[in-house]
Amino acid sequence: MRRIAAMSGKRELLRHTVATLAYRLARAVEDAPQDFGAFEQAGRAPVNILAHIGDLIDWALRLASGQGGWLQSGPLAWKEEEKRVFAAIAALDNHLASEDPLHTTEEKLFQGPVADALTHVGQLAMLRRLAGNKVRRENFYVATITVGQLGVERSEPK
Repeated sequence: MRRIAAMSGKRELLRHTVATLAYRLARAVEDAPQDFGAFEQAGRAPVNILAHIGDLIDWALRLASGQGGWLQSGPLAWKEEEKRVFAAIAALDNHLASEDPLHTTEEKLFQGPVADALTHVGQLAMLRRLAGNKVRRENFYVATITVGQLGVERSEPK
């Protein structure tokens, strides 16, 4: 994969935001009980929210690569959906890290799909608490979040 020598500050910040999304999502889903994806005591089931996050990230990649268009996928089983979402995050980051042009602005990618995905990560964390399996506390300010370190390659919580 080609890397750009001098990435714009906006693109670098967007990549850091995507890495932050991956880190926070990893924290929201790690060690979730087997039946958590089907928890429906507070609205939409977590597996549907996770699938929506994946769709948002897929949409961000399509926007960035000039394909556009929203596609809604049906949710997979929890662990498969988790893998799909982290693969989508990695694909988006790879595009942002490449020399390929963006067919939209960094601001639009952030304000639309990326910010929406961050909101839904918060929903998953809240649903974990409601389901009786709260997410471990962490100070995200001191967390080691590294651009390009996505999914299973994450540092220990602080």
